[in-house]
Formats: sequence, C-alpha cells, structure tokens
Amino acid sequence: MTNEWKLINASLPLRDEAHLYALTVRDGLWTDVAAQPGTADVPGAVPIDELAGAPAAGTVVDLGGKVLLPGLVDAHMHLDKSFCLPQVGNASGTLEEAVSNYSNAVHAFSKDEIKARIIRSALQAVAFGTTAIRTHLDFHVRWGADVALRTIEAALEAQAELKPYVKLELFPLAPMFRFEAGHLDVLEETLRMGVTGVGTAAHMSATWESDIDTLFGLAQKYDLPLDFHTDESDDPMKRTVAHIAQRTIDCGWSGRVTVDHLCSLAAMNDADAGMLIERMAAAKLYAVTLPGANLYLQGRRDGFPVRRGVTRVKDLLSAGIALATASDNIHDPFHPFGRGDLLQIGLITAYAAHMGRPADLRTILRMITEIPASILGLEGYGVEAGNDADFVVFDGATPEELFTMVPERRWVFRGGRWLKLAAKRSGFALPELDRRLGEAAERLAFGTPAAVAKA
Repeated sequence: MTNEWKLINASLPLRDEAHLYALTVRDGLWTDVAAQPGTADVPGAVPIDELAGAPAAGTVVDLGGKVLLPGLVDAHMHLDKSFCLPQVGNASGTLEEAVSNYSNAVHAFSKDEIKARIIRSALQAVAFGTTAIRTHLDFHVRWGADVALRTIEAALEAQAELKPYVKLELFPLAPMFRFEAGHLDVLEETLRMGVTGVGTAAHMSATWESDIDTLFGLAQKYDLPLDFHTDESDDPMKRTVAHIAQRTIDCGWSGRVTVDHLCSLAAMNDADAGMLIERMAAAKLYAVTLPGANLYLQGRRDGFPVRRGVTRVKDLLSAGIALATASDNIHDPFHPFGRGDLLQIGLITAYAAHMGRPADLRTILRMITEIPASILGLEGYGVEAGNDADFVVFDGATPEELFTMVPERRWVFRGGRWLKLAAKRSGFALPELDRRLGEAAERLAFGTPAAVAKA
C-alpha cells in the first residue's frame, strides 16, 4: 500500500522565496516539488496546526506559508558525555579542567549509562528537527580496553535503536599522545567494529605531527574519513591545521577530512590566519564551528579584552570552505547549557560572527542543513524529487522570523511518517518520539547539589 502525503503552501527559503510550494511524499521519498502560482486552496486540506495523533496517509496538509527545511544535520556532538554534569563538574570553566575531570571519571560510567545519554540527547535533537548527527566518542584506553570499548559498544547499540529516528555517525576521539604499547591495537579493534570514522585532538599533544600521521595511516588502512578537534586554543601559535591540510593533500584524502573549532585562527593576526585558510581551501577541508561551547570555554584566563574563541566564520566562508555550525556538548563539564537545537546554535552563530543581514541568515540555514549534509556525505539529501523526504516544518514564515522568535513549535517527518506534531495551543503532541524521549530522560538526573558544590 502506497504511503503518500501532499503538502501545500510550503515556504522553501533554501530554494526560492518568491513562491510557495506544493510537495508530494510517497513511501518516504519526494516525488514532486512544484512552485505554486499563488496560495493554494485544496478542499479538505488539513491545516498543519490541526494535525494530531496518527494522521492518515493521503491527507493533504496545508502548511499555511510555514518554513520547511530538509532535516537539520548536526556535524559535531558529544552524545556520550551529555547530561553528565551532575557527575562531572568544572569549577574553573576551562577546557583543561573539563578534559581532566571527564577523563578521570569515565571509568566509573557503565555502558548502560553511556547508552542512555546518547539516546536521550539524540532524541532531544530529533524533537528540534535534526535527522542526522555526527557524534564524537571519548576513548580512554588508559583505563583499559574494557573502558574504551564500552563507550563504542554503547554507541553502536544506540545507533541501531535510533535508526528509525536519526542517522548517527560515530567517530572515536583517540587520545594519541597518551597511547602506550598495545593501545593502538585497541583503537584498530574499534575501527573494525563498524564506527564511521576516527579523529583526535592533536593540538593537545607534544607529538602532534606524528599523531596526525598515525591517524591518516589508519584512515587509509580502513578507508575511513577523519574528523579532528583542531587548535581549540587561545594560543595563536597552535597551527596543527597546516599539517592536517598538507597530509590531506599528500594522502589524497580531500573531501574526507573535517577540522573543528579552529579557535586559534581568531587569536592570530590577519596575515597568518589568511595563510592557513588558504591551505585549508587548497586541501578542500571541511570545517565546523562550535560557537556555544567556544564562547563559554575560551578566553578564561584573559583580562580585558577577552578573546571569545569563535573561529573566523566569515573568512572561512569567503574562502569557499564548507563550514557548518554545530551543537558540541550538552550539560556536561565542557558546556553546561545547550539542548541540541540547531536553530538556537544558528542564532548564536549569528551573534558571534556578526551575521545579521538577510543573506547571512540564509547562509546560516545552509550551515545547519546542506553544508553539514555534505560533510557527513549524506546521499539523497534535500528537497528534490527522488531524495529522502526527511524534513522539519517551523512555526514561522521567513528566516528572519525563525531567528527572531526561535519557534518552539516544529513538525518533524522522517522515514515516511511524522515523528513530531506540534499542537496549536497546548504545547507538543509527540506521538512515539514523546514516549521514547520521556523514557530516556527518566534515566538521567538534571543538575544536582553535588554539581553545584563542585562549582
């Protein structure tokens, strides 16, 4: 039996704002995307505000001019750490203390607890419209193979359970500079378990060049993409991105390497930053900015003026580098806030990068949709006939309204069915997703006196 939906009066700001659109979804795929000559009036059409329960396939849904975007794509999260702030505090608020505190606590976390964090935070992101996520996974092999692998096992199990709701990419974050004899064998076992790619934070190592070379060797051996936490520092002399760019070219890995954070670019002079950005462009590196976490973490030891750590967003975009913006951490020692809402992250990006012009807002929408989709290598992405009909509808008619109001009411569709419906007046009606998210949230505390005491 064909599962078909028709949508009318949809606003598609990433395509054409001069028209509203009529769309058809059949068996989870876009089959027709057509500009309307004006506002459509179809007898029997149901206003999207009135969708409830389990709407019947075949219903014509009137979006009433609301914005429809392809499912949001979060190119950088740490789902395994999310909501652990009650167990792992951070008194100084620095990146260094966050790294130390979490690495010293991770051995005490069970696989079930880590899995619960991943499921809860991923489902929460889905509720805000995200349908694909790349998550980095801590890999603390110094505590032994069991501790390192339990996070990977938890993530693989969560990935399978979450498949109906979100595509999850898994990237172990290898602490190369702390490896001892046999540790690399454990990392290789992880890569054989079915993760998506691998990364590290080489700028934290005294042997960063050899660490980067080791990761490229593994990527070539297992034919995997690489994703580096890169130069997340206020120090303008942190420039590991130059070596990453050169190795990308040498290894023929262009289009398969992502560099995240890039905070040191914001601390150095224009000439030096421009040189590095040129190298990045030549290597065709992907990039991700994490404005929420970096605004919180960076510049902690500065007097005024305080460096805020957000990378050179406009310069990277101007150089033609595919730059996404992403969530990073949620309620953990690295970032006590956040909720997995990419529209909120887009707004923070607009503030931090001075991007408020109409063209800027549409660029930021691409930084949470089309650009990260290319980074993740998603096939069949976007509102085009033949592509997967994964999408989110916002309770707003223009990008300006989205970023001004950050509407809570959103409708999420994936895999041929509605995952989330927003009731007209009485909050949310989240059929299956509401139940799953509620179950996941029950597993985790949200702030405790112990966390306050550590602060």
